[in-house]
Amino acid sequence: MLQGNRRFAEGKPDHPWQDQETRQTLLDGQNPDAAVLSCSDSRVPPEIIFDQGLGDLFTVRTAGQLIDSAVIASLEYAVKKLHVSLICVLGHEHCGAIEAAEQELDDLMHTITSEADGSLEAADAMDDLDEHIAAAESIILRQAGMSVWQAREAELDAHEDIERVHVAHIIETLVEQSPVIQQALAADKLMIVGARYQLDSGKVEVLSF
Repeated sequence: MLQGNRRFAEGKPDHPWQDQETRQTLLDGQNPDAAVLSCSDSRVPPEIIFDQGLGDLFTVRTAGQLIDSAVIASLEYAVKKLHVSLICVLGHEHCGAIEAAEQELDDLMHTITSEADGSLEAADAMDDLDEHIAAAESIILRQAGMSVWQAREAELDAHEDIERVHVAHIIETLVEQSPVIQQALAADKLMIVGARYQLDSGKVEVLSF
């Protein structure tokens, strides 16, 4: 995948396995090498930025890589039935979901402090900010907003750092909510990696946590 991304970033993609013959060989089933959970952003199609072909990647895309039951079921299918050995959680530069989460978090903080009666009550309310985020109706606030809050708690304010923290948070959430993925990881049948796509260069940055 990284070799394919290198070709893409250099403007020399092979566009492999996209012909009629490949399409015919996949009629009876699929055997992808990896699953990718990525953002729905139209600028970040995994098959293109990794220069992959038909049948190579099992992709699941949501705004900001947000996770719900359908996402978990899809990735569990890839692990249990398709036996992928790798899940890549792929964030990206200038993610709109992260920007929306920052605004929703700021709005929540403003509401909490404005409703508090005095500075001490406001401070107590802010101490419970993570609970307010977790209880929010908005999935963007519950997941991406939690990532923004975690980044700020670590004094990481740059957008690229927040995007990296969000990838780590999504991986943590995915593992926590999926027994199938937990078992595959414990049995060394699966690896999960985080990555971040850079819109300006076309390169994928592999993240280590």
